[in-house]
Amino acid sequence: MKNGFLYGMLLAVGFANLGDAKLLKTGSNIQPGLGQRKQVVLGEGGNTLDMAIAMLETNDMTTKYPYHDNKSGDAANYGIFKQNFYMLRTCCTDFLKFTAEDYKEGDILNTDLKKDISCRHQCEEKYGYDVWFAGHRNGENGVHDPKTDDIQDYKDAVAWIKSQLESDPKYLSDDTRFWVEVGAI
Repeated sequence: MKNGFLYGMLLAVGFANLGDAKLLKTGSNIQPGLGQRKQVVLGEGGNTLDMAIAMLETNDMTTKYPYHDNKSGDAANYGIFKQNFYMLRTCCTDFLKFTAEDYKEGDILNTDLKKDISCRHQCEEKYGYDVWFAGHRNGENGVHDPKTDDIQDYKDAVAWIKSQLESDPKYLSDDTRFWVEVGAI
């Protein structure tokens, strides 16, 4: 039974050419309960891009990670996307009145998925796709310098996961998790 379980857990591992001929380690596995979580995200207004970002950030698309992702101020992270407080306070209506010192105000995104999704969408709408990714990945520095290799790798990784999710409708509701190895910052 254990061997069958392990076999079912690991579906595929490989390398994908993700932009500029870079090879990043990619794969998929079964994450029990993820299909239900995908449906919750979609039901709260999320889309495949949202799922791909959340899937890259955590195994189960939840907020079960260290408080603020062990960061503070503008670097503190929230919600299933691990949105940083700099981005939240510059583009999400719920946080525009706050400063970096008020970063604990972002805690609400760890329990309010609809608000988390809404803020991500508001920020992408304000900054545009490319600069949103840069700011999401590297905060204020990313907004001012959006064309670094690291930001491009992150953006390419999310695009690859999104393409896998969209390759078959079953991936919108089953327990398959797609992943790409991109270094943490």
